[in-house]
Amino acid sequence: MLSKLKAVQWLKLLSMIALMLVITKNLAASISNGTDKVSSNQQSPIAQTHHFDVYKSPTCGCCGEWIEHFEESGFSTKTHHPVDLTAIKRNYGIQNKYQSCHTTVSNQGYVFEGHIPAKYIRQFMSEPPTDAIGLTVPGMPLGSPGMEVKDRFMPYQILVLLKDGSSEVYATATSYKDQF
Repeated sequence: MLSKLKAVQWLKLLSMIALMLVITKNLAASISNGTDKVSSNQQSPIAQTHHFDVYKSPTCGCCGEWIEHFEESGFSTKTHHPVDLTAIKRNYGIQNKYQSCHTTVSNQGYVFEGHIPAKYIRQFMSEPPTDAIGLTVPGMPLGSPGMEVKDRFMPYQILVLLKDGSSEVYATATSYKDQF
């Protein structure tokens, strides 16, 4: 019994060490690459006239995946790793109930919170709704851009954030294909 317990403890310890090495490697890569990353993809008229700043944690992989989706859709981004991401969200008027893991801000001051498909940001930027400050996908819905796990998908709503602090449904993604 004692040798079994020791083996389990060793496995847990080795797993924790492996996890710490992965986190350290990702953090070191982020630091060695600088705190800001600039990408420019000029495939669409929106990308030619709009630039987006993305605020995220340096260790968040799903945010990096979302940025790839966004850039592949023709948008220009600059990534920032602020010390206090919550303060950024608060500064742009994103209430707790609308928050996700990253915040994107257009050069016009519109905010896009979370894993919003690029097609909805393009649509919003083409015709911003009256009194809107931006869009949000609260939480991290499975199957949304950056949150893909094999063929799994959880339907979700894209909300428009209004200046008075309320929100309305902007669109609903009921299937993976709805996002593109």
